Amino acid sequence: MIYPEFLKENDTIGVTAPSDGITDKVKLKRLDNAIKSFEERGLNIKETPNVRCSVKGRSSSSKERVIELENLYKDKNIKVIICASGGDFLLEMLSDLDLSIIKENPKWLQGNSDPTGLLFTITTNLDIATLYSDNFGCFGMEPWHESLENNLEILKGNIIEQKSFSKYEKGFKDYITGKEPYELTEKVYWKNLNNEDSINIHGRIIGGCLDLIADLFGTRFDKTKDFLEKYKDDGIIWYLDICELTGEVIARTLWKLKDNGYFKYTKGIIFGRSFIYNSYYNITYEETIKDALKELNIPIIINADIGHVSPRMTIINGAVSTITSSNGKGKIKFELK
Repeated sequence: MIYPEFLKENDTIGVTAPSDGITDKVKLKRLDNAIKSFEERGLNIKETPNVRCSVKGRSSSSKERVIELENLYKDKNIKVIICASGGDFLLEMLSDLDLSIIKENPKWLQGNSDPTGLLFTITTNLDIATLYSDNFGCFGMEPWHESLENNLEILKGNIIEQKSFSKYEKGFKDYITGKEPYELTEKVYWKNLNNEDSINIHGRIIGGCLDLIADLFGTRFDKTKDFLEKYKDDGIIWYLDICELTGEVIARTLWKLKDNGYFKYTKGIIFGRSFIYNSYYNITYEETIKDALKELNIPIIINADIGHVSPRMTIINGAVSTITSSNGKGKIKFELK
């Protein structure tokens, strides 16, 4: 596994929009404040032209998004690339992307949700570690939540042990100033799906937004099985973040992955809190996952601090990970090997 160079003082972070861009006036204020916050911490920011553009869910054409991303990879002054936003159409750009440019210029790429299309592809195709964490706009809040400080520490190479947070934010939030922090109202409780007193799993971690992993399934970019075979001796930990999938679609998707051998060599699976969950048959999120994966007989954790529901932990795709869960609390530690 290739681990790119970490951030140092006065280094430059590239920000680009491989999915949607940002045009909402208040979110632009949040974007500007994110830039200011990084600069106050001794880092420089370089935006690509498409960051402040959006036409029907796309920051720019597929080829333009590719060019702007590839230019950041080729720029020797850029040490880390963070996606501006999520969205729906990132996968389009894979058809035009030259993966050899990324292979020859490995850098940390970070994003959340739709950027899974890039992160998962890069790690499973190129053996380059990537970061599933906040998109750039999140850093516009004041003050930064602990999760954002943890994220920056990891980008600097301080591979800290991350602990579950005490509360999370439920639902959508409207911004007024653009600097609003999380509205933390709900108690965090990691659930061991089979009611184990304690779970402790160790293996190489891979995953992202299940909505996107399902879309990548069976395409020419789907090198998942090759990745699993390469690292089978480490054992595999899957982490899965769910955005818009209904309970019925989650069940069918997990069946598809299971039937195709995605969970071969798997030591455990950890799910984030579902962002928008509903079921036509009134099946709960917990019931959906438990029923779909019961034959695996492995530890499964749900409602962890991963993915769409804030705050979120930073996950290093491709790293060796130790995850513990007990009494509703959890920890994640990474080893870069």
